[in-house]
Formats: sequence, C-alpha cells, structure tokens
Amino acid sequence: MAHRTTLLLDDKARTAARDLARQYGCSVSEAIRRSVIHQRDLTVGLPTGRRAERKRALRRAFKLFEGNDPAAEVRSLKAQDAGF
Repeated sequence: MAHRTTLLLDDKARTAARDLARQYGCSVSEAIRRSVIHQRDLTVGLPTGRRAERKRALRRAFKLFEGNDPAAEVRSLKAQDAGF
C-alpha cells in the first residue's frame, strides 16, 4: 500500500535527486524511493529474504566452480590467445 509524502528539498538535494533519476532512467520520485531503500539496506542490513537469496546465489557459484583449477584455466586461455 502506497502512502503520499511531501518532501521539501533544497537546491543541492533536488539536483542530486534529478541526477539520480537521469542515471536510473526513472522519475525523481522513483529515484528517491530507490535511494531510501538502498540507504536502509546499507545502514540496517538487508531484509532476511534478500540475504537468503544472495546466500543461495553464492552457494550455487561455489558448486559451479567446484573442482575448477584456476591455473589450468589461465593456461588454457593463454594458449587460445596465442594466435591473436
């Protein structure tokens, strides 16, 4: 459920919000919403569901690279690049 809030921004904050909106390719309101959530995640921490999602992705990456020999892979890539 959305709630309407009015914010008074000084020139510096307004310019920053517009810059973020341009960078994100969204409205100023959406840029502010994203920024508030991002700042909350940085200071309070990620919500439990998001943290679990990241853990699953990390475990999957570990499985994908299990048994991988980095030195052998570097040698293989260098051999492939030798022709260039």
